[in-house]
Amino acid sequence: MSDPSSLLRTLAAAWPWSTTADPALDGALAYLGLPTDAATVDGAARVVGTLLGAAAVALGAAVSVATTPRWGAVVATAGAALGAGLPLAANRLPRLAARLARTRALGSAAALVGRAAMCLRIDPTVERAAAFAARTGNGALARSLDEHVGRAEGTPRSGFERFADEWSEGFPALSRAASRLEAAAAAPADERDRHLDRAVAAALEGARDELAAFTSEIRGPVTGLYAFGVLLPLALVGVLPAARATGVRVSLPLVVGLYDVALPVVVVGAGTWLLARRPVAFPPPRIGADHPDTPNRRLGGVAAGVGAGAVGAVVAARAVAPWATPVAALGLGTGTALVVHFRSAKRVRERVRATEEGLHDALYLVGRRVAAGEAVEVAIAEAAGRVDGATGDLLDEAAGRQRRLGLPVREAFRGEAGPLSTLPSRRVEGMATLLGLAATEGRPAGDALVATAEHVEELRRVEREARRELSRVTDTLTNTAAVFGPLVGGATVALSDRVAGTGASAGFGAGPLPTAALGVAVGAYVLWLAAALTVLSTGLTRGLDRTLVGYRVGAALCLATVAYCSAYVGAGLFL
Repeated sequence: MSDPSSLLRTLAAAWPWSTTADPALDGALAYLGLPTDAATVDGAARVVGTLLGAAAVALGAAVSVATTPRWGAVVATAGAALGAGLPLAANRLPRLAARLARTRALGSAAALVGRAAMCLRIDPTVERAAAFAARTGNGALARSLDEHVGRAEGTPRSGFERFADEWSEGFPALSRAASRLEAAAAAPADERDRHLDRAVAAALEGARDELAAFTSEIRGPVTGLYAFGVLLPLALVGVLPAARATGVRVSLPLVVGLYDVALPVVVVGAGTWLLARRPVAFPPPRIGADHPDTPNRRLGGVAAGVGAGAVGAVVAARAVAPWATPVAALGLGTGTALVVHFRSAKRVRERVRATEEGLHDALYLVGRRVAAGEAVEVAIAEAAGRVDGATGDLLDEAAGRQRRLGLPVREAFRGEAGPLSTLPSRRVEGMATLLGLAATEGRPAGDALVATAEHVEELRRVEREARRELSRVTDTLTNTAAVFGPLVGGATVALSDRVAGTGASAGFGAGPLPTAALGVAVGAYVLWLAAALTVLSTGLTRGLDRTLVGYRVGAALCLATVAYCSAYVGAGLFL
């Protein structure tokens, strides 16, 4: 029963009615490598949703007896809605995960085409180029090409055509690039380089055009999400005290249901829709728990979170108000735990990015020397002294290992104690592979390395431009999540407290909202807003990089908690 697939089958068997298979969900589950099918997932989700809905109704009845019928109705309605929506989530979430995985895979398309182009510059055999591009890559795209290359063995095909057909729906430029690679293999020697340049340019322009179109497409939806999902609700929070003072009856259960239940569902749904439409995401470095520079921080993160939450709760109770205790404990505790947990991985990520900054210079310098007749080993040692920063250090360490141990070029970078053993970068691994190929092929590989260096620089330029354009759209979301939203929320609670203290609403027949309950309700809204908008902003700009998203969400939660409590105290001084 410990096997999740067995548990799903057991739950699905308890559903008394038949379920309909969904081919799209089956395809998503297969792509994700999950050992189950759509009918099983649907049946299990219906059973769990029904049990959750029944439990929510029972809990709502208990809350009605313990508190008031309104709060019982809020709990029962929220739980029943969650239970009813569970089958829909079980159908949509795997499809979303598969789409995001394909999006991340397509970010490697230009690099794959570039590797094939380099191989073709040395040897105009398209079958060898396809096999080389698949063998020297990692990720879903390289695995897919490798499968197609294997199927094409013994046939007149190279595997490129079927491979491009499989991925052309998500990235049409890949078909054009594959066609030009095959045309280059059949072209005369004096025209081959032009065809190869056009093949790589097709992949790069495809990525640029897809991201530019996506940026233009989401500008309106992001603005609408900000206006109706963030700005308008914050404005309504700000007028709550005035509304109560004029006799408008706004009940606390209504505030909780709107801000802590309905708005999260709407904003998360809209954000998910936006993330699902991202066409290409450049793959981030994969930093696993087994990385030597990322010791197991789970316990350390939990301990730091508990400590920060406890300190925050004490400070909030004394310096802010007793009701701020749970808000400070949750915000600072969760935020600190995330920051501590992902801090080491973020440092590794920064080291990877710093090393990738100089890849084009390294390839260019080595390529020029190899084209002039120098050995690759000598060219790497010479380039190490001329390339600045982390890239130069990497080359110097690899050159030293190669000289001391007599290793081949590729093994000088890789291996158990090689510089790449602690640097999880697909691009740097690709550079090491290309240098290893150049060491085998000799002088003809020099010009190919120079051309590849130009392609690497162009790919970095496309990535920078895409992030810059997307940041212009998402920066407002980020700032609102961490600062502006919490400031408005804290000032609103302080104003409501002032209205309650003066009894301004007594003559209109509407009593003031209790400050403690309102502070907790608005605080919960502020915290989920900080987390949700940070995930959305980071996902749109850089893709769902687990390390970056976790670290930024943690920092946003800490900042939002401090801003919220500070705004309440500061506004109270002037009201």
